[in-house]
Amino acid sequence: MTMQINEIFRRLGIAGLSPMQQAAGKAIRETDKDVVILSPTGTGKTLAYLLPLIDRVDASSDTVQALVVVPGRELALQSDNVLKQTGSQVRSTACYGGRPAMEEHKVIRRVRPHVVFGTPGRLNDHLDKDNISRYGIRYVVIDEFDKCLEMGFHNEMAKLMRSLPGLRRRILVSATDADEIPSFVSMKTAVRIESLPTDCDRRETGDVGVPVSVVHSPMKDKLGTLRQLLLQMGQESSVVFLNFRDSVERTADFLEAGGFTVSRLHGAMEQKDREASLYRFANGSANVLVATDLASRGLDIPDIRNIIHYHLPLDADAYTHRTGRTARWQASGRAFFLLGPEETLPNYVNNVTGDFEPDAASDLQPPMPRMATIYIGKGKKDKLSKGDIVGFLCKKGGLSPEDIGRIDVKERYAYVAVSRVYIEEVLAAVKGEKIKGIKTVIESVK
Repeated sequence: MTMQINEIFRRLGIAGLSPMQQAAGKAIRETDKDVVILSPTGTGKTLAYLLPLIDRVDASSDTVQALVVVPGRELALQSDNVLKQTGSQVRSTACYGGRPAMEEHKVIRRVRPHVVFGTPGRLNDHLDKDNISRYGIRYVVIDEFDKCLEMGFHNEMAKLMRSLPGLRRRILVSATDADEIPSFVSMKTAVRIESLPTDCDRRETGDVGVPVSVVHSPMKDKLGTLRQLLLQMGQESSVVFLNFRDSVERTADFLEAGGFTVSRLHGAMEQKDREASLYRFANGSANVLVATDLASRGLDIPDIRNIIHYHLPLDADAYTHRTGRTARWQASGRAFFLLGPEETLPNYVNNVTGDFEPDAASDLQPPMPRMATIYIGKGKKDKLSKGDIVGFLCKKGGLSPEDIGRIDVKERYAYVAVSRVYIEEVLAAVKGEKIKGIKTVIESVK
């Protein structure tokens, strides 16, 4: 696989594998044992299991051979995208709740995936309907297994694991260990791959290697202090974590009223709205993401600079996953605890550098993001490619390739980041124009 792995590295823009990834690959490729991979957030656990899985899967077959079970749709989509980016012959798709199962069944029949990424309930649904044959499945990866094995998923996970007669290998992956592994997972003698002791010590103590500063708010309502802190960040990408959906809405509304360009994320949002919000943040169309802990897992956005804990994390694991959103893959990052008059820093937080006092200058203004997001109402099913979109926006919209950022083409639609300064004139120029000979909706994503 030497030539293939080098090509994959080139496609993914990485130089090589970490010791953890190498050890995981060896255990999955060279043994028949179950494997447990424990490593801090942002260390490349997805590639650690995907690369050896590519070797193990028979790409000449049209049978589903591996299920990757994840706790939420964001991680399903992200992991599916990583596998597609490798350019291997292994086909895949993602399945999750909140959209018609029949739509996914059509994709399964068309793609004939070898690997299916999905949430427990939706995978059970497809297995029950024989949309996915249970008899060819040899591998099950449980990603974020500490979350997937919690009581909320217990019945679905138990049903899933007991319905796979040909299952041979189980691979469990997470940044934090589970208190116990239920009997229905039925692990054989497993190979445990853990990060170096210093990393494990960090995970257990809450020190994730990111410098932590404390920001004191003189008032119980910390919104004014949050505003001053974010003004200090300029155009840097920041995630503000809160514990409640209503608090996310209130905080995002406050920041937007003050001139910030904000994305928001919580479990009560419609999935299309959640997806659009994440794309705006990931492609630089919003500098601030205000979110519940839904954003603490499964978001692989490499350029997040600041993590702000507006509400204290519920426990050390929540803190680990939140703060792990920054400083991914050796990038630098910072974490801030916003403390009210009666709040104190949790004892599991280490690596504290001291207090940080935002500049109170009244003339600071929220910076505008560099990019804006365009929605195009056609996608892969219409044979629309990234190249088609670039050509259309350059020819009809008057842009140069340098004005176009991240492009995400989905089955039925696409999101495109373009330079904010040109957004209005681009939309005016392409109004009524056809893309690949088809008229469609082209509009700004707010």
